[in-house]
Amino acid sequence: MNFGRALPSRSNRRRAVLPAVAAPVALLTLAACGGGATSGGGGDTNFVTNTGGMQTVASADREPVNKIAGETLDGKRLDVADLRGKVVVLNVWGSWCGPCRAEAPYFAKVAKETEAKGQDIVFVGLNARDANKGNAIAFEKDYGVTYPSIYDPAGRLIVNGFPKGSLNPQAIPSTIVLDRDGKIAARSLKALDDKKLRELIDPLIAEK
Repeated sequence: MNFGRALPSRSNRRRAVLPAVAAPVALLTLAACGGGATSGGGGDTNFVTNTGGMQTVASADREPVNKIAGETLDGKRLDVADLRGKVVVLNVWGSWCGPCRAEAPYFAKVAKETEAKGQDIVFVGLNARDANKGNAIAFEKDYGVTYPSIYDPAGRLIVNGFPKGSLNPQAIPSTIVLDRDGKIAARSLKALDDKKLRELIDPLIAEK
């Protein structure tokens, strides 16, 4: 029986499946250098939404981050799990991203200040969507970034490194802060200056 609607060809059906497979990375790409959305991940996240696109999670409701490990831009191996016992600031960035360039000097400044004070906090970059590693290395040199960045050109760690329903990165730049137990405690989905970055990390540094 013909209802006046032709069935899609085999090639069309094949093309229709592709967006579903690539959806996580595609969504992240669409959100790249976005305007600081405030939505969280799916499910019951139990997080408190603050102003300015920053969210925090009560200690009892925090979830551990998934495996986040890889080779850094300088060729060393880094596993975030080895940083347990310290507050960890994960900054998702790309050398091609304007807001990333705007916030980079502030991250470099605060990272050096906290290190000089001997505070229990470390910074780790997640360099995403940079097909040319040289551009990312030049970015760090230009903005005085001395902390390590894991090279993740396909964005796999950003998609798979955070449990569903948690405060996960949904844009570039994004900043995720882990508490001393390696659990996701805070997130920003917009570029930060030094004042806003301090607002995000200082309460976690003060936790015992």
